[in-house]
Amino acid sequence: MKKLADRLLHRLTNHETASNADHHWTGEGTSSLRHRQDRRMPLQGVRLHISDRYVVMDNGILQVTLSNPGGIITGINYNGVDNVLEVRNKETNRGYWDLHWNEPGGKGIFDVISGESFRVIVETEEQVEISFLRTWNPSLEGKYIPLNIDKRFIMLRGSSGVYSYGIYEHLKEWPGFELGETRIAFKLRKDKFHYMAVADDRKRIMPFPDDLCKERCQTLDYQEASLLTAPCDPHLQGEVDDKYQYSCENKDLRVHGWISFDPPVGFWQITPSNEFRSGGPLKQNLTSHVGPTTLAVFHSTHYAGKTMMPRFECGEPWKKVYGPVFIYLNSTANRDESLFLWDDAKIKMMAEVESWPYSFVASEDYPKSEERGTARGRLLVCDRFVSNDLISAQGAYVGLAPPGDAGSWQIECKGYQFWAITDEAGYFSIDNVRPGEYNLYAWVPGFIGDYHNNIVVSVTSGCKIELGDIVYEPPRDGPTLWEIGIPDRKASEFFIPDPDPTLVNRVLVHPQDRFRQYGLWKRYTDLYPNDDLVYTIGVSDYRKDWFFAHVPRKKGDVYEGTTWQIRFKLENVDQKANYKLRVAIASATLAELQVRVNDADATRPLFTTGLIGRDNSIARHGVHGVYMLYTVNIPGNRFVQGDNTIFLKQPRCNGPFQGIMYDYIRLEGSP
Repeated sequence: MKKLADRLLHRLTNHETASNADHHWTGEGTSSLRHRQDRRMPLQGVRLHISDRYVVMDNGILQVTLSNPGGIITGINYNGVDNVLEVRNKETNRGYWDLHWNEPGGKGIFDVISGESFRVIVETEEQVEISFLRTWNPSLEGKYIPLNIDKRFIMLRGSSGVYSYGIYEHLKEWPGFELGETRIAFKLRKDKFHYMAVADDRKRIMPFPDDLCKERCQTLDYQEASLLTAPCDPHLQGEVDDKYQYSCENKDLRVHGWISFDPPVGFWQITPSNEFRSGGPLKQNLTSHVGPTTLAVFHSTHYAGKTMMPRFECGEPWKKVYGPVFIYLNSTANRDESLFLWDDAKIKMMAEVESWPYSFVASEDYPKSEERGTARGRLLVCDRFVSNDLISAQGAYVGLAPPGDAGSWQIECKGYQFWAITDEAGYFSIDNVRPGEYNLYAWVPGFIGDYHNNIVVSVTSGCKIELGDIVYEPPRDGPTLWEIGIPDRKASEFFIPDPDPTLVNRVLVHPQDRFRQYGLWKRYTDLYPNDDLVYTIGVSDYRKDWFFAHVPRKKGDVYEGTTWQIRFKLENVDQKANYKLRVAIASATLAELQVRVNDADATRPLFTTGLIGRDNSIARHGVHGVYMLYTVNIPGNRFVQGDNTIFLKQPRCNGPFQGIMYDYIRLEGSP
């Protein structure tokens, strides 16, 4: 670690140093990184300074400047740095809420949300909460999204950061719209923040934003992916940079950000709850990337496609609170300790999670802890072909989400979701649920399908709902004749090849991150230049012999569909019975799955999904997108005694990213 720090510090020798070396403010983390103010001196109260153009929140640890009445964060003064945000950017391109929307059937519009009026919600020595409101009226139709948007910012005494949340409201009489994305974005100083951390196994020196200009890089198969050909830091020569390599599932997306080494300062975005994010715990979102940029993404269509885009109709009232999220800054006086700022940020994140729901948020639209409810129970699995007894659903995800169909929580994006993970005995407690009406959903690692109870669960203020024992019966009609993979909604257990050695990101060397390397879809053509994958039950190993993505093969300048084979033996065939092929799909992008049995050239497939999927996970380095489960009924007379083959054809081939990632495949025999 010290060698890395030394190299980082050497890289920064030509940049300006801190103007106040004795000003040792830090965050609220571990011992050596704590605030070093004399404990005999009381912490300064929060102060609010208002002028015609700016509003400043100041608690003595940091000062946050926002435009008045726009509510754009133009500056953050911390630890002797006048502004940790990029001072060379326009004030509207430093720290801001934004969204991407369109009228039904119209073109997309990007909007940096700027308030029209400013007001003080709370102003005490302990806390300041301020509001920047943009209201909508019919004269704005087609120009702004038909929402009232109230952006709030909170600063607390003694806190090394600032909270932000937003209240979006659509009135019944207003026109409809579609919302593609909404988030908070921060653009940090590129002369200071060079080290990024998203997870313990994804943290590194990052390229400079200048490295992504055409003189210093080569754009690869899409504009977000670049091969660094002449980077400012020669150690990064020949690496690939792609912001999607740093995506993260909501359940793991709690803290990420950047470290400056001169002075040693950390800037972190902490999201303590997923209740307001779209798509549930497995939805993947962007985090931080070259810029240096840090995002708090509340809603996006990434890794899901248009199915994740909510459409609001005229006559449909809607209100939602996004956040609060916490922007945390920390520092240390010792530059050799700079990399430990990440550890401190993780500790602070855990404290914020424990504090959720916050007690200090002033809006009536944000219920406090005592105004929320709890639902408890135990989840069991009934699969008589696995066990005659009920099975404890260990490690299952159990959630309350808006009423819908089984699995609808994956693409749900208008309401709130609350999830828990079961213990070894299958018990769960879903805590801090906002009042409202929900369905109960679940999925269990090791079993296919989705549990769904369509009985409405009404959560009221302070309620404690006992759900008792809940039994999930996963799809099953007969004994397992053979299976491929692990039913965990991901393709990560399958064969993930080494990347092209000329297209490597050297931070993604951990086995669990192999799938994040760029260009792995191309490796299928390298491994199967002429003939397609053949998997033999009882001989092949899915970890080595089942390619993680069923993609087209490139032939010259064109692509061709591919057909995979599953070969297996049946000693006894019941010609009058029906067999079931269960195909769980982890991801699909403008693809089609055709199933044929013992006749690869049959004009009509036994089964086809038709065109499915828009999650684009193959290109964006994900091993899953939106989960789908298909059951293929195979009449016994399609099989023969002895050798049989099931053909899986993916014929769509207009580009390299059309394809399927399988989660799990199982052939069931006659009951």
